[in-house]
Amino acid sequence: MKKTCLLLLGVIIAAAATFAQPAIRVNKSGDGDALIFLPGFTCPGSVFDETISHLEKSFETHVISYAGFNGLAPVKMPWYETIKKETVEYIISEKLTNVRIVGHSMGGVLALDLAAELPSRIHSVIAIDALPCLRELWMPGVSASSISYDAPYNKQQLALSADAFRQNATMMAHGMTLNKDKAAAVLNWILEADRQTYVYGYTDLLRIDLREVLTKVTAKTLVLGAPFPDNATVMTNFEKQYVNLKNKKIVLAGNSRHFIMFDQPEWFYDQVNKFLSE
Repeated sequence: MKKTCLLLLGVIIAAAATFAQPAIRVNKSGDGDALIFLPGFTCPGSVFDETISHLEKSFETHVISYAGFNGLAPVKMPWYETIKKETVEYIISEKLTNVRIVGHSMGGVLALDLAAELPSRIHSVIAIDALPCLRELWMPGVSASSISYDAPYNKQQLALSADAFRQNATMMAHGMTLNKDKAAAVLNWILEADRQTYVYGYTDLLRIDLREVLTKVTAKTLVLGAPFPDNATVMTNFEKQYVNLKNKKIVLAGNSRHFIMFDQPEWFYDQVNKFLSE
């Protein structure tokens, strides 16, 4: 009997190890079709708590948080590729099909990357203020290969004092949302992040270019954009970067910054629910 119990315990431990994901944490709940939520850079999965509470249809939600953020231990670089690899493994190990994905910012990029990697499993994607190639917008003409972890800028960011880092993070947080209370939360998420993950992880994001990869995406996609600095500029950038994504709809929010779900919540919930019900 004792031997049998030990054997069963071993099987349970082995099963748990098989599903262990050191680079991501997944909170799963509910019933229905699988709906994965992918937060943006530095954000915890809880950034979508209010969105989930306003869903009009029942889903089995899988809310993901990333290593190095939200109190999770960091992982070795490359950060983004490890996150992507483990999320792909999670979807396959959980046998998820007909999957919907809602991703904000970097999470939107990852959502499209997953849709290209697993086209037969991903039903639809909502990408919130996400660009397939951020580098092209911020550093036009700069190649991915020229961006390295040991860049002088990265060394400077790693060496910043806590006060100097807080000052930079405060300006960034208040520039990403018009909601002052939410800006305080965004600031805390940045300050709580593992510094090396914050710096090197951003380097990973600047290397990403999914513009050609989008040809592999078959999932129906809703792209929600923030109209900053203005509608015309943003729509031009989005249409240019998403030209290879065939089954898409691009919609810009009203008065909003990067965190559309914070600045235009009711409009955002309406867009999400309409799209998920189609």
